[in-house]
Amino acid sequence: MPAIRTLHPDDWPIYRDLRLRALADSPQAFGSTFAEESQRTDDIWAARLAAPALGSHLQGWPFAVEVDGTPVGLAWVKMEGAHASIYQVWVAPEARGRGVGAALLDAAITWARARKAAEVRLDVTAGDGAAARLYRRMGFVDVGAPVPMPGRTTFEQAMVLTLGA
Repeated sequence: MPAIRTLHPDDWPIYRDLRLRALADSPQAFGSTFAEESQRTDDIWAARLAAPALGSHLQGWPFAVEVDGTPVGLAWVKMEGAHASIYQVWVAPEARGRGVGAALLDAAITWARARKAAEVRLDVTAGDGAAARLYRRMGFVDVGAPVPMPGRTTFEQAMVLTLGA
């Protein structure tokens, strides 16, 4: 059974390890590269997790998912006015197809709902059929046509989940 927890500033090594695993596993799916991120200092990793703890809603709130005590996934959610955005979603290959991604998304959506978000937005790398199917099962719908990712050869498909009033 997956366990979801909020990452706190002292959890930066967990965040770093998950982020680097995500970039190694899916190098075209995120806005940075493994090479860029692996050069970051411990202070930079810690600062990323300190921002939400200091109340910076612009930096979002990080969630990790664990299976049998091992971190296997990551997602961030942030409020942008009346909307929430979910980003940096990743689940380790060994945990896929076991409800881990759905549990992680559910935690992020619950967080957004508690903050009265009217909708939740996310982007999926075009061609990532498994992720797109998961998002659609969770109620997300495609919005517009896929757009190119800046500086990459891949495209992203915007998706939205309407939460209502």
